[in-house]
Amino acid sequence: MAAARKMSIPMEEALIEVANQLNIEEVETLPVDEDHQLDSQCLDGHMGAIMLPCSSENSAMKFLINFRSLLRILLLGQGLSMLLCGTAISSQYLTDYFAVNTPMLQGFINYLLLFLVYTGMLMFRQGNDNLLQILKTKWWKYLLLGLIDVEANYLIVKAYQYTTLTSVQLLDCFVIPVVMFLSWFILRSRYKVIHFVAVCMCLLGVGIMVGADVLATNHQGLGNSKLLGDLLVLGGAVLYGISNVCEEFVVKNFSREEFLGMLGLFATFFSGIQLSILEHNAIANINWNWQVVLLFTAFAVCMFGWYSFLPVVIKLSNATSVNLAILTADLYSLFFGIFLFHYKFSALYILAFVIIMVGFILYNSTPTHTAEVQVQQQTVSSRFDNPVPVNVISTQEPTIYFTSRDYPVMTAMQL
Repeated sequence: MAAARKMSIPMEEALIEVANQLNIEEVETLPVDEDHQLDSQCLDGHMGAIMLPCSSENSAMKFLINFRSLLRILLLGQGLSMLLCGTAISSQYLTDYFAVNTPMLQGFINYLLLFLVYTGMLMFRQGNDNLLQILKTKWWKYLLLGLIDVEANYLIVKAYQYTTLTSVQLLDCFVIPVVMFLSWFILRSRYKVIHFVAVCMCLLGVGIMVGADVLATNHQGLGNSKLLGDLLVLGGAVLYGISNVCEEFVVKNFSREEFLGMLGLFATFFSGIQLSILEHNAIANINWNWQVVLLFTAFAVCMFGWYSFLPVVIKLSNATSVNLAILTADLYSLFFGIFLFHYKFSALYILAFVIIMVGFILYNSTPTHTAEVQVQQQTVSSRFDNPVPVNVISTQEPTIYFTSRDYPVMTAMQL
């Protein structure tokens, strides 16, 4: 079902007005005939985008907008990496200089902040976005998600006691194929050859980084039980992958606040229980001073920022792209470690960083797409339960087109 109307306002104003009203984020260039019509095949895969007629000027506009979008994702992804780097540095300071090793306490503080900020926001919302309404319909789903996120963090941190930093860095990359696999079946994402090439490039960069780390730090031991540590990393990577894909689904179909609020609620509960069981003695032995408090605060701020901005970047791109972007977090930690912890510098770090960045840009240069499937019913409801069945033939939504008489601008809006 589609309807059309004419707009006789300048192109720039039309673009701004439509983009603001319809929350359109991308601009594509497609051929428009003399009647300002688009072939139906041209619209395939371009729902929700502003369509401009092909010309050298509009091609330049398309390139500029795509470049700005890529640059935005690149900068946001590296911002996430820097936040992760901040958590790593503050944790290492606590361990090396103050003998504080309380990962569950640090995680609990982060989840508590999420609970206070985002769960509090849900409490004051009205309608189906209210906390009680969400709990009535989806409480068990977010309960499982909270448990998965807590245990993913715990398994990765626990693995450092049994295996080497090198193994953790390598095996933690297993989250990328996990996310791609789950996205293929759950989110119905489809990838092109260039995406797999880009992922391989990023993993090559990680391999070079780890090799440089091995050459620069010969003092690393194998831990008490390397196999157990490696299994813990793989388990954590699988749980991270599940959490990331679920997060992408929620933030793209519901809201960032709902995901973070429900995660804060249940993750605070589970991490609090685990904290009281596993770390009560370690917490009692902490020698509190202003430096320890400052490091705990720095960790909490970085981790809270990571959780708060991760959904924003995922919504702009996807979970796979984000996991490729944050591969540089370990490199940033190594760079800062050269000055703070007297790590040995290696030129291979620079090479690894360049290769990861090239792979990341290559991955985001070509968008993924969603496979069309034949379905019997579609839920026209803002929640999982009480669906209203509607007959549809594909995953594409009904679309309204807007066309300008004087400036052939066509937009497509999903209902």
